[in-house]
Amino acid sequence: MSESATFRTRLRTLARTTLGLVLGALTAWVEFAYVVVGGLALALPVAREPVFGGARWLSEWERRRIERFFHTENATDYTGRRALSYLAVRCVLGMLSAGIILLILYGAVSGVIVLVQYSHGKSPLGTAVPARWYDLLPVGALGILLLFVALQGLAGTVSLDRKFARRFLGPSSQEMLRRRVSELSVSRAEVVEAVNGERRRIERDLHDGVQQRLVALGMLLGRARRATGVHAAELLRQAHEESQEALRDLREVTWRVYPIALDEGGLHTALEALAERSAVPVRLRYTLPERPPAALETVAYFVASEAVTNTVKHAAAGRIELDVRREGGSVLIEISDDGIGGARPGGGLSGLARRVAAADGKFTVDSPDGGPTVVRAVLPCG
Repeated sequence: MSESATFRTRLRTLARTTLGLVLGALTAWVEFAYVVVGGLALALPVAREPVFGGARWLSEWERRRIERFFHTENATDYTGRRALSYLAVRCVLGMLSAGIILLILYGAVSGVIVLVQYSHGKSPLGTAVPARWYDLLPVGALGILLLFVALQGLAGTVSLDRKFARRFLGPSSQEMLRRRVSELSVSRAEVVEAVNGERRRIERDLHDGVQQRLVALGMLLGRARRATGVHAAELLRQAHEESQEALRDLREVTWRVYPIALDEGGLHTALEALAERSAVPVRLRYTLPERPPAALETVAYFVASEAVTNTVKHAAAGRIELDVRREGGSVLIEISDDGIGGARPGGGLSGLARRVAAADGKFTVDSPDGGPTVVRAVLPCG
């Protein structure tokens, strides 16, 4: 993105946020009056339902305002009591925003007045001495300081606005449970699809690789039995070579099913073996301080293995960088190359995304045309 486009984007964001603050400052006075009157009305049992209903209506307006202008989403299943509590806190914050905005407007008007006085030869310091150019320095410094403090205050009110909405209007335990059940249902279906895909790939590798080698080996041995002399020796030599190729193909298939190095030496050892077997040079950086759980090691290995395989087949790359490190409470696996880029979701990458999602991780692919391609998986590690 160009600098001009970035500047326009930031300017639009600033204008949108400012408009959201102004609207929140205006509605704060309505909410303050509603909280005072509604709080008194709660003494009457018959008025509680209408008061809570009105609180929900006002809170919904605030929720939509925060979602539209601050890009923060919240749930809609909160109760009327929680809505009224939210309004009681939000109206104070809104009035604080209104005070800061009025202070900025007052400072802007005062600055214009000072400039007008200075242009007419009057000192901005209010003295009888004629205006001098350095009289503007203390006034300007004070104005800049007050503007900085006011802008920081506005930024703080935006942050508090989001936090209060998340605290009072955030998803309830039932909503979080429903979301989790939905995520688990999707993950289960994706795991089943990923397992079926792995089975189909193994069957294809056995059929097109090992099985064809064994058929050729059987034919060579049959011809060797019927042949004599030098010709039989040559056929036996070819059969021996074919058996070695079949063993190598079978070893590749079993390695792709589950590398025994994961059990014997852990993820680091398995990735070292992967780097040694790659047709494209792989630079491995492994900085995990301790061995992660076995389930995480399995997912991490297959992410790296599939990504390296795809790079070798399709990226026309000269080198591959494989980085495994800890980030907070997660393990990050990052595979990058200097190839032609243009990788799109689908095929092996979609299978990797399903495998990572089943482990509650995040999977991303950044591959612009011309490269480089960066495949990243973040796996939570308890």
